[in-house]
This record gives sequence, C-alpha cells and structure tokens, in this order.
Amino acid sequence: MKKKFLSAFVATMMTMVFLCGCGAATAGEADNGGEASKETLIVGTNAAFPPFEYVGDDGKPDGFDIALIKAIGEEIGVEVQIQDMEFDSLVSSIGNKIDVAIAGMTVTEERKNMVDFSDPYYEAVQAVVIPKGAAIATADDLKNKKIGVQLGTTGEFIADEIEGAEVSAYNKAVDAVNDLNNGRVDCVIVDKNPAEVFGAQFADQVEVVAGENFDFEPENYAIALPKGDEDLAVKINTALKKFKDNGTYDSLVKQYIEE
Repeated sequence: MKKKFLSAFVATMMTMVFLCGCGAATAGEADNGGEASKETLIVGTNAAFPPFEYVGDDGKPDGFDIALIKAIGEEIGVEVQIQDMEFDSLVSSIGNKIDVAIAGMTVTEERKNMVDFSDPYYEAVQAVVIPKGAAIATADDLKNKKIGVQLGTTGEFIADEIEGAEVSAYNKAVDAVNDLNNGRVDCVIVDKNPAEVFGAQFADQVEVVAGENFDFEPENYAIALPKGDEDLAVKINTALKKFKDNGTYDSLVKQYIEE
C-alpha cells in the first residue's frame, strides 16, 4: 500500500471512530485547535421517575441521577450525553446504543447476568399508591387486586408474585397512577420516592402506604455498566466514593430528594 494512501486511510478511520460516538473507553478525539475534545459517555435513562429522573422545564432530562452522573463525568473527564429511552430497554442497550445506564435501577441477579453494576449509590424500598380512603394496608389486601406497575421494575416483579393479582405494566409510572385515578387499577406499586412525588402531585385523589406495611425488602440502586469493563467501573466507583466523602452526594440528595 502506498504511503500516501495509507495516511489517507488512517485519517478516514480516525474520523469514523469520532463520528460513531463510542463510549468512554473508546471515544475519539477531534481537531480542536490543537486541543483534544473530551471523550463521550452516552448515558441511558428513563426521564419519568421523579425525583431521580424527569424532564425539566427546559425540556431536558433532570433529577438526582442526572446530576450525579454529570458530576461523575466531570470528575473522570468525560462529556456526558443523556439518552432518554424506555426503562425496560436500558439493560439490553448497554454496549450497543448506550455506554451505561442510570435510572433508579435496582441491582438484581437477573440484571447482573447481562451487565455489571457500580457500587450502590442509594437504598430504596417500594411503596403502594392507593385511592384516598381505600382499604389497602397490608400484603393480604393486595391479593386479587388490579395492580399498576412500571414495566421492567421491581414493582412489576413483586406484583407478578401476588396471589390473584391482575397486573398492568406501563412504560411510565405516572401512566399507572393516571389509570389509578381513572379507576382502571386498584393500586400502584412503585419505588417510595416517586410514590411520594405522585402522592403530592395528586394529593386530592391518592395516598401512599409505606412499603414496610407490605414487608417489601430494601433494594439498592446502582449504575449499570458494560460487562467486564473494570477500568470504567473503577473510575465511577472512585468518583462515587469521593462524592460521599466530600459532601457532594449529600448536597445532591438535599437538592433533589429532600427538598
């Protein structure tokens, strides 16, 4: 191969790598007046799970998880690009459409077969949203009920095991709550923090029953990572530890979750 053609070929391939927008470990560099651009981390989320992720007033994803992953990106020196998508497709999209996912995602053995996880960053528990005054207060009261859940979430896994339950799964948790308000389901099982947001949003119509009443087990949220990418895992876990040590994490909790 002639030297001139080889040089052109290499230049073309470098350009293609950059345009493909690969993940943090392989992102390309652009000619920027002699300065290399930041590598890009494409982050999947489902912006319908407040206060962890939601669409802000500017029309862009916002929330605790979004602020956290952007802070991590800044710490490890990558540019974070948020991709809003259906929750149920996040895990299968890692390594394909996205590099990592953060979406109030619980660590489960089933998911660990497909992806790795960062260190846990938040402990959560499920709760039950019910119509005001409804006689639903214990696990026995959920039997034979029409239960709304968000597709692919812990709430769906729990509801599927309840005796006689008729389970309706929605792409967005708020759609389940809307059907609750319209009498199409009897209750909604969803993580406690979003449940409290919906309880405040629809205060005249619903109330929230704590998960402890139903013996729901605590669960851990973590960032879903490509299988075997130890370098990225170390970088993200180091950033998480630093934020918990220096107060950044607590500041985000106060801003988004405890406000």
